Amino acid sequence: MATGTELSPQMAVMDGGCLKETGVTTMEGQNYNNDDTLESMAQTNTRKPPRNLSVMRHCTSSALLAESVFDGHGGIDAASFIRKSILNYIVEDSHFPSGMKKAVKSAFVKADHAFADAATLDSSSGTTALTALIMGRTMLIANAGDSRAVLGKRGRAIELSKDHKPNCTSERLRIEKLGGVIYDGYLNGQLSVARALGDWHIKGSKCSNGPLSSEPELEDIVLTEEDEFLVLGCDGLWDVMSSQCAVTMVRKELMVHNDPEKCSRALVKEALQRNTCDNLTVIVVCFSSDPPPKIEIPKSHKRRSISAEGLDLLKGVLNGL
Repeated sequence: MATGTELSPQMAVMDGGCLKETGVTTMEGQNYNNDDTLESMAQTNTRKPPRNLSVMRHCTSSALLAESVFDGHGGIDAASFIRKSILNYIVEDSHFPSGMKKAVKSAFVKADHAFADAATLDSSSGTTALTALIMGRTMLIANAGDSRAVLGKRGRAIELSKDHKPNCTSERLRIEKLGGVIYDGYLNGQLSVARALGDWHIKGSKCSNGPLSSEPELEDIVLTEEDEFLVLGCDGLWDVMSSQCAVTMVRKELMVHNDPEKCSRALVKEALQRNTCDNLTVIVVCFSSDPPPKIEIPKSHKRRSISAEGLDLLKGVLNGL
């Protein structure tokens, strides 16, 4: 029987008065083991700092919200190790926080190499990594693998990450350029993703630049009032549901109860009903304490006319039915 872990929503008051509330659900699909792990951590400039302030010592002038999904394969070692270490590497990087992109790219590589050096762990274990970092109204998405980040913008789904599948054109070209091959959608016939941390049985030496990359693709945006929420999910969700479907579903749920945790549960439940074969981890982050407003469709006061030529064409089409 599939089991699930549900974490209580976290809330943090961010710079610029932007409120973030988070709901998380993780559950096994039809696969027996759930190798997904997640990280949900908020740091704010409160009088009483969080216990891990020493890790966040560079983040003193602005607040940081970090949400991550790590979808493991080949055991849980890689997902667990990266979850525990990657945020440390980000905030301890010399480029953090002013050079966030450089800090994040460097952190992914450092965490990957550190996992390779951890002799007590199974270095053949691997994980995808999807992280959202929010400071004030600036959000940075970093992705390596096939998890996905989707922004809900007044009911529209905006994909902020790309699924790194071996058959994706840009990934296929990169893989082939570096000497890799793709068999039936699998990198070197072994892995269904083109980017991942761990999997050192495929990568080989840390000095080599092989076809399996741990470098994340980055996307940064400035949040506006139209940006209502963010959905982070592993491929078990997106295998059976479109990004627009997820956004529509979350928005409808929020208008009823305004609870992101219930939204994450609803997405997981729907994916299970659609017979997803993979494990499920879903995070929903709201950017406002208020539920989404109704979308009003403006009435048009313009009179529209059709030309005589257009009318004849329309009559011809109708007569031909």
